[in-house]
Amino acid sequence: MSNELVINSTQNGGRIALLRDKSLVEFHYDTHSGNFVVGDIFLGVVRRIIPGLNAAFIDIGYEKDAFLHYLDLGPNFRSLQKFVRIAQNSKLDKADLKDFKMEPPLDKLGKISDVLKVNQPILVQVVKEPISTKGPRLSCELSIAGRHLVLVPFANSVNVSKKVTDSAERKRLIRLLSSIKPENFGIIVRTVAEGKDIADFEKDLDELLGIWQKGVEKLHTARPREKIIGEMGKANSMLRDMLNETFDSITVDDREMYEEIKAFIRNIAPEKEKIVKLYTGKAKIFEAFGIEKQVKLLFGPTVSLPSGGYIVIEHTEALHVIDVNSGNKSVSESNQESTAFAVNMEAATEIARQLRLRDMGGIIVIDFIDMKSPEHKRMLYEHMKAEMKSDRAKFTILPLTKFGLMQITRQRVRPELNISTLERCPTCNGTGKINASISVADQIESKIDYILTRQNERGITLVVHPYLYAYFTAGWPSIRLNWFFKYRRWVRIEKDSSLGVTEFHIKNQHDQLIEL
Repeated sequence: MSNELVINSTQNGGRIALLRDKSLVEFHYDTHSGNFVVGDIFLGVVRRIIPGLNAAFIDIGYEKDAFLHYLDLGPNFRSLQKFVRIAQNSKLDKADLKDFKMEPPLDKLGKISDVLKVNQPILVQVVKEPISTKGPRLSCELSIAGRHLVLVPFANSVNVSKKVTDSAERKRLIRLLSSIKPENFGIIVRTVAEGKDIADFEKDLDELLGIWQKGVEKLHTARPREKIIGEMGKANSMLRDMLNETFDSITVDDREMYEEIKAFIRNIAPEKEKIVKLYTGKAKIFEAFGIEKQVKLLFGPTVSLPSGGYIVIEHTEALHVIDVNSGNKSVSESNQESTAFAVNMEAATEIARQLRLRDMGGIIVIDFIDMKSPEHKRMLYEHMKAEMKSDRAKFTILPLTKFGLMQITRQRVRPELNISTLERCPTCNGTGKINASISVADQIESKIDYILTRQNERGITLVVHPYLYAYFTAGWPSIRLNWFFKYRRWVRIEKDSSLGVTEFHIKNQHDQLIEL
């Protein structure tokens, strides 16, 4: 099984696609304007305390105040607040907690009004991005994630990921990390640390302590609502969390990002540096890898299954609903039960992919086709668990109910990715009235004639929808070849499926758009 990461750099950030065996399984936008990313640590200000909810609203600079529940303060909240006070009074000359005197733990059954006061500064971490009408969700149990470890200030325990199931390996990891753990810092050992030696852990730990040190230095002069420690970019954080021996290609179309990712991989996994490649092709990178087409096919309300069935995905404020339909599959199986089972198994595979692809979180209800056989229901349940095993988000799957419904809860830390696959007509801008689509070829020929004869341009490139690309290049002699005979200049033609059928661009030899 091959894993490829394809990164398209844009003016507003980048688009990141994870391909598994050429099939799109994750799609992310990494925008420069994303100021509230899961993992970011802010110096917030308490704005309101709500005793009825045992919670407070914190101002961290977002248009809506962020939510902080009493249970998310963590047992060591008093120690954190004491540290922040000392740091802000510039009475702290080092960031380690070796000689720091910890405060008594917080009472789990306490009240937030006894701990927080309005206008009080507070160090918080984003655990959920703003979703719908809600602001960010916060926690005071700070953590800084690395390649193999997660550093937890003001804690003292060493915990190992539950996905590391071998008891001997768990004991080995706890023993190793306990020997190098700094005082008053806790450590969570990630799944990827399985089998690693102490040199890897020491390197990771040094980097995490360096990040903490820089954050504390910033805290000395920080003003309210200022970001103290920021999570790394989406591409690097994905590589940090996922890079393993199954990764065989990382392709980037921007040299600056290429150098950044190469340096990052050189640091965390030097043996993988050679898999980073700079894309220099003429076509857009997502077009060349077939990603643009997959996005168009996979993000609509209806998603087709390979053998004829389809699923319908609807989003509401409270939950996501997925309906499974057999379509024309019903003619290919011997009876109704086997048809339902075959479509449901195929749908489960696609649904597991869609949950990751759209990053759908919260409650998901799936209406599978009714099946009578208890064995088929059990097999479908086991199949769904197996398909979702590689999902990095936390999830819970319940067996089918007697009505054929499956309920899934999936960790929700950011809004689901919802890409509109409907194309608005570039000619009418949605009014519903356009010139005859057949006339677009005449428009293009007219503009080509003007550019080549009046403006005397050379080396021009025509970018069109694949249908028009075929129209201009197919046959003998093709329309493009006739242009060459007429103007004695070759016109390059590129296809771009992100364009509408009646949309086109013409670029000069410097790859700049020609405005007419």
